[in-house]
Amino acid sequence: MTIPRALTIAGSDSGGGAGIQADLKTFTVRQVYGMSAITAITAQNTQGVEGIHPIPLDMIAKQIEMVIEDIGTDAVKTGMLGTPEIIQLVSRKLKHYQVPNVVVDPVMVAKGGAKLLQEEAVDSLIQHLLPLATVVTPNIPEAEVITRKKIRNMEEMRTAAREIVGMGAQTVIVKGGHLEEEPIDLFFDGTEFMTFPGVRVQTRHTHGTGCTFAACITAELAKGKSLPEAIHTAKAFITAAITNELGLGQGHGPTNHWAYGEQA
Repeated sequence: MTIPRALTIAGSDSGGGAGIQADLKTFTVRQVYGMSAITAITAQNTQGVEGIHPIPLDMIAKQIEMVIEDIGTDAVKTGMLGTPEIIQLVSRKLKHYQVPNVVVDPVMVAKGGAKLLQEEAVDSLIQHLLPLATVVTPNIPEAEVITRKKIRNMEEMRTAAREIVGMGAQTVIVKGGHLEEEPIDLFFDGTEFMTFPGVRVQTRHTHGTGCTFAACITAELAKGKSLPEAIHTAKAFITAAITNELGLGQGHGPTNHWAYGEQA
């Protein structure tokens, strides 16, 4: 029996709702063996981020090397990378090990508003990491930063998707949760568009939704699923996770990583 493996390269969330904690929970629920390379330690809870401590570059590199050279991986998800130097290091490692599936979640801002990506790191993200991406998973604010253009409707989402693929990514899914109308996600593979409709859930418990969505895609790719199949599952997974809230914390609470498995 071959066990699918997935590696998350991201920051640690002490509150457990996002970052490597959300990724590893998602991998486990989706029956994938999860591993991690931590890029930063954060002190945070549902009310905000109080501190960020980047991990030294040589330690990030060593984590990636030790995991891939021994256990190997079928897919990698990148999350909070933070600095140009970390982005360039991770990009070099992904290229060196020729990872088959790379899911890039361009984490930029926490739910509470804290910046998780330095402004000068955006160019490094575009130049070094996007060309390695099997799929990029920006929400609308992140897609606006990457393309430097305002996105207010589906047509502007299409334009952004074309531009992001034009930057070297194989595919992109622009998440529509920030639209005023129905939250429709838009997938583009360089040739065709595909939409993934959603439902808007009125809740404050949405911390870690982006991490969880991208982690679920990563898990499904590790199992050999196609990208449309992976996105379909991830959409259902995150919808269940938001709808069946845990009610933890006094701020932006975490999503329910068990919910989809309990429904299935």
